[in-house]
Amino acid sequence: MELNEAIIKAKENNQIAFNFLLETFWNDVFGFLVKRTQNENDAEDITIETFFKAFDKINSFDSKFKFKTWLITIAKNTHLDSIRKQKNTLSNQTTEEDEKRVYWIPDQAPSVEDKLINEQNLAELLKDIKKLKPHHQEIIQLRYFQELSYLEIAKKIDAPVNNVKIKLLRAKKLLAWIIRSKND
Repeated sequence: MELNEAIIKAKENNQIAFNFLLETFWNDVFGFLVKRTQNENDAEDITIETFFKAFDKINSFDSKFKFKTWLITIAKNTHLDSIRKQKNTLSNQTTEEDEKRVYWIPDQAPSVEDKLINEQNLAELLKDIKKLKPHHQEIIQLRYFQELSYLEIAKKIDAPVNNVKIKLLRAKKLLAWIIRSKND
């Protein structure tokens, strides 16, 4: 899929296009935010929020500009917002507006990562899951072993459903990478 095609399809709410854009630009946005925050966990959270905002406002993207520049601008503003929030409050609570937008990423058939995960021996899979960071382990555990819905996970970890979906997507990709690299 080409970038321009993905942007057009994303504007039509195509999940595959969203995934393509996420995969294509994740490292750029995450790397930018790691430099700004100097903290991988904060950078990951802000990256997730950046993609949420970008996908929510994808129709406002003007093709006269570069998509990466647009995303980095959103990331910078999201980071500044998070700094302001930290100064204003001790707790990070979801806003009512976030709660209203919980279903923007639809579920889809099992992905390649899902199939790869399901093919693995359970004992080997558990060893591989332990190689993930604790917050990735938790989201995999809640979804695949406790079989909680996205909404149940969101309530349990006190995060918006859309953030849960993006965190789960990232955790699955990291787990699939660990499994692939072990088998190569």
